[in-house]
Amino acid sequence: MINKKIKVAIADDHTLLRKALGKLISSYENYTVLFEAENGVDVKVKITQHSIPDIILLDVNMPGMDGFDTVQWLHKNYPHIKVLALSMFSDEKIIIRMLRLGAKGYVLKNIDPDELLNALDSVFKKDFYLPEYISGKIISGLNKDGDESEKQSIFLSEKEKEFLQLICSELTYKDIAVKLNLSPRTIDDYRNALFEKFSVKSRVGLAIFAIKRGFVVI
Repeated sequence: MINKKIKVAIADDHTLLRKALGKLISSYENYTVLFEAENGVDVKVKITQHSIPDIILLDVNMPGMDGFDTVQWLHKNYPHIKVLALSMFSDEKIIIRMLRLGAKGYVLKNIDPDELLNALDSVFKKDFYLPEYISGKIISGLNKDGDESEKQSIFLSEKEKEFLQLICSELTYKDIAVKLNLSPRTIDDYRNALFEKFSVKSRVGLAIFAIKRGFVVI
């Protein structure tokens, strides 16, 4: 039986880097490059001309339509596509903004090939990836502007708090169900209830809100 390869699209305005990334990703056993694009406008055109990618490796800084506008458009129109943001900058405000707009992970352009593969695997299988050197920046940034009054206005049960703590780990939903001794259906109910309470639509958004508002301490 032949395993279906994971389809990746690459959006970056630097042609040389884009081509190098395409060649690298194509060398990974379980991956294939579906298309390349030079900016968000190009992504919008090419996504209608090809089958839908599983992952888009998306540069943050691009002319015409940048990564912020592109990930927002993708999140609205193609929510099942997982976006892995790519940038030269590790500025916490940029990272947090990309995650809030719908990106599932964030990596720097100077990463090693093995780390890129790990990031793609994690985003595809676990719906989230942040390297440790970036995670620290985000947690620091989120803690700077936490709002205690908003925390107090939302009531959470002890099980919900425990669930939130596990959401901020690399455990899958199935792993969390086992750890909490709950059924996957109950875990889905917890997740959906918290989505509604926090007004977010993704696991990443849930984790960011929980850390920012002090429900979870890393």
